[in-house]
Amino acid sequence: MKSRLASEVNRILILSGIAALAAVSLDTLWPVVIALAGYIVWHLRQLFELYSWLTQKEHTEPPDSSGLWGDLYTHLEHLFRKERRAQEELAGIIQRAQSSVNALEDAVLLIDRHGRLEYFNQTAEQFLGFRHSQDMNQVLTNLIRDPRLYNYLQQGLFREPLELASPKDDNRILQYHVTEFGPGDRLIMVRDVTRLHKLEQMRKDFVANVSHELKTPLTVLKGYLETLLGSVPDEQTRLRRALHQMDQQSSRMEALVHDLLMLSRLESSQPEGVQQAVLLHGLLQRMRDDAETLSGDKQQKISVDVPAEARLIGSPAELESAFSNLISNAVKYSPAKSEIKIRYWQDDRGAHFSVSDTGHGIDPTHIPRLTERFYRPDSSRHSETGGTGLGLAIVKHIMIRHQGKLEIKSEVGKGSTFICHFPQARLVTKPTAVAATH
Repeated sequence: MKSRLASEVNRILILSGIAALAAVSLDTLWPVVIALAGYIVWHLRQLFELYSWLTQKEHTEPPDSSGLWGDLYTHLEHLFRKERRAQEELAGIIQRAQSSVNALEDAVLLIDRHGRLEYFNQTAEQFLGFRHSQDMNQVLTNLIRDPRLYNYLQQGLFREPLELASPKDDNRILQYHVTEFGPGDRLIMVRDVTRLHKLEQMRKDFVANVSHELKTPLTVLKGYLETLLGSVPDEQTRLRRALHQMDQQSSRMEALVHDLLMLSRLESSQPEGVQQAVLLHGLLQRMRDDAETLSGDKQQKISVDVPAEARLIGSPAELESAFSNLISNAVKYSPAKSEIKIRYWQDDRGAHFSVSDTGHGIDPTHIPRLTERFYRPDSSRHSETGGTGLGLAIVKHIMIRHQGKLEIKSEVGKGSTFICHFPQARLVTKPTAVAATH
């Protein structure tokens, strides 16, 4: 480059020298003006050729030139070739990425901060009926007109997936998983869960039917056991002991059937349309009295901290079931003379109900699975207390139906705390029908 620059300087000096000699010999400045004009015209011509070469649609070989212009063309051509190679590599990567995404069995959608479709794969065409020529850059909620999807995207709470019927086929159930990335951009994975949904529905129907069918024979069995227990003389201790054990086990099975039916109803039915403002003070005081009766000889200290005017919008029966399960669990699994605290409070995040005990505590490895049906971290404790293993599963489903969540805190040797968090929408902000709690 330096040699080319030196050659160009020498060319200018030679041209200037010749023009100067001609001007002196002719006694006029016209040779200098003509030389300067020629030099400028030559450079303008080179600039015009450069512009034409850069702006043409198809790339061609650079114009022939010499000096600095020749070096410039050579350098630009090198950059163009490097850029073309980079573009070809990038296009290959994009092509492979698109081929990989199109090979997925799940639909993939990309939407921007305004909810417009920026990309979708071929599976989205099958699941959702999208067409590239028509639907690209359209607002997603205009293409899938379901209020549940609109509310789901507006709320921005994507911990749990959303399940909806396909807009193309009502018999196909799709599950939406949303991941946020960048400033407002979202990646949506849509999975076909029709088979899983049908299997889950079959399981629910099976459990509901079996539970319902067991209810009647259990009632008959308990009736006969009560009659026999009342008619067998005290002297027949062996027979009375056998009948008493049969009665205990039938009562345990009856409780299991009751919880199964309750859980089945919570899973299969929609939340009640009419919600009431439930008075909690009297309800929790009554539950405290029932807990003291359940505690019996264990002499546990059970306290309640709830404002007298506390009210919560929801289903009275479901809230009572959830609170009762947590309180009875604390009584059953806490040792004698332990302390159990029942508390309700409100803050700027919503309403909160908690049950704390000073019992044995739960190992942290078990906490994520406690709300699963029949999950028991210590089966011996359940056999001793007669638990069904469904109480926390019932609480979880009731909280979901009330747009809340169940939080579990526990430390081995120090006790556990179960907290029900309710959203602001469940607080009483205007006159509402009040549910009786007695």
